Order: sequence, then C-alpha cells, then structure tokens
Amino acid sequence: MDSADHSADELAVAETVYRYATGVDGRDWALYRSLFADTVTVDFSSFDPHLRQRVVSADDWVGGIVPLFTGLAATEHTMTNPRAVVDGDEATITMDVQAHHVHDPDEPASWYTIRGHYDDALVRVDSRWLLTGVRLTVTWSAGDPTIMELARQTGNRILGRGTERTAGPEPETPGD
Repeated sequence: MDSADHSADELAVAETVYRYATGVDGRDWALYRSLFADTVTVDFSSFDPHLRQRVVSADDWVGGIVPLFTGLAATEHTMTNPRAVVDGDEATITMDVQAHHVHDPDEPASWYTIRGHYDDALVRVDSRWLLTGVRLTVTWSAGDPTIMELARQTGNRILGRGTERTAGPEPETPGD
C-alpha cells in the first residue's frame, strides 16, 4: 500500500467516527447503525462502572440508545484530533470528544457535558470501515449526570414505551 492509499484509509476511518457523532446528534439512526459491524464491543465503564465492557449486537446497541437521545432536547458531540492506525483491513483510532447533553434548553441546571476520548476498533467490509469496538474514557465532566436517566425515561414516554428499560444496553450515554 502506498502512502496516498494509507492516508486515504486513515481519513476514511476518522470520517466513520465523525459520522458516529453526526448520527447521534442528528438522531439519524439509520446512519448511526450503518457505521457498525453486526456485533460491537462497547465499554463505557469510565463513565459508569456498571457499564463494563460487553459485546452486543449493533441493532440492540442502537435500539438501546434511541430512548436516551430522544429524551434530550439537544446534543453536540465535538470530535477532534483523530489518531488512526491502519493495518490492512483493520484499524484503530483514538479521537478526543466533548459531548454536551441538554435536557431542558431553558434550564442550564439540566445540562451535562463530558470530555474525554474514544478508543475505537474498525474493520474494512466491502470497502467501508465499520466499528467493531467503542470505548469511552471520560477525563472530566460538568453539570448534572442524573439528566441522562431522566432523558431515557422521557424518551421512553415519547416513544410510547413507558419508563421501563429498553431491550438494548443498560442505562448509559452510549453516544458519548
């Protein structure tokens, strides 16, 4: 592989992670789902020790985050400083993230922001890079983390699911 091909792969890997943020913030669940292999290893234990590393189906992962993000009035995931390593049809990338979550736009006490980085694994399938692993490491946070569960409950009501947990992942901030 020449240098231009390698650089193009690194860019394509980074663009996959940028689309991850675009899908969540735009509530574009078809786009978001299209970024994952059929199964994905997720680890959000840095955010919450109960959200330890586990392997889930991509459909369950996406289905599990829909209520959370439906219940938030707005989110903004800013992804920066991609550091990709490509080895054939496999890649890893570390990318910094700042994720701002707003439950009630008129009430700053209902906002929650985290800062940290993602360490992701990807595989090339039919010339597309798909996520096979997503790990969030939180380095700091500000605001009220309890809005995340409140948002999940709100989202479940909006979606007509009641306030019970969905079949997807346990309570978490998977888009972070």
